[in-house]
Amino acid sequence: MSASSGDRAAAAAVEVVLVKAGRTKIRYSARLVSDDGSRVTVRALWAGESARDFGFVRFEPGDVFTEHYWRDRWYAVKEVRAGGGELKGWYCDITRPVVLAEQAAATEVISEDLDLDLWVSADSRLVIRLDEDEFAASGLDRTDPPAAREAVRALDALERLALEGRFMSLFE
Repeated sequence: MSASSGDRAAAAAVEVVLVKAGRTKIRYSARLVSDDGSRVTVRALWAGESARDFGFVRFEPGDVFTEHYWRDRWYAVKEVRAGGGELKGWYCDITRPVVLAEQAAATEVISEDLDLDLWVSADSRLVIRLDEDEFAASGLDRTDPPAAREAVRALDALERLALEGRFMSLFE
């Protein structure tokens, strides 16, 4: 999508494709909210078949995810709300910059997960780094050192924004 087609395509159906280690991890339908040429925002319902309790948050059927992907940043930020509208927080995936691909059936929003994650609670009091062990085990620091450095840099930057109370500046 180009920036000019972003307004026209708002609310268009897209397919979000989350890739990990070269394989499709999950694919789900979403609605395009906006595309300004840098940030792509989509909205989707929780794509899991059942609830998933992480201990610090529970994702469940009916939850609404407003997902922000950037073409020039190494992360995606997913605002999570209960079906009734209550903000649960933000789940941040450290990813390669997003790619949009036009397919015959729909536009695909392709995001490559690099294992690192960050959770920021609705009140921003709880900021948790996640999956650092998975990242270390992935071997990315050996197979693609520049990408590994970008991933760690992105996680550090998101955590810093959250801890400094500037997390919402991501969406301005």
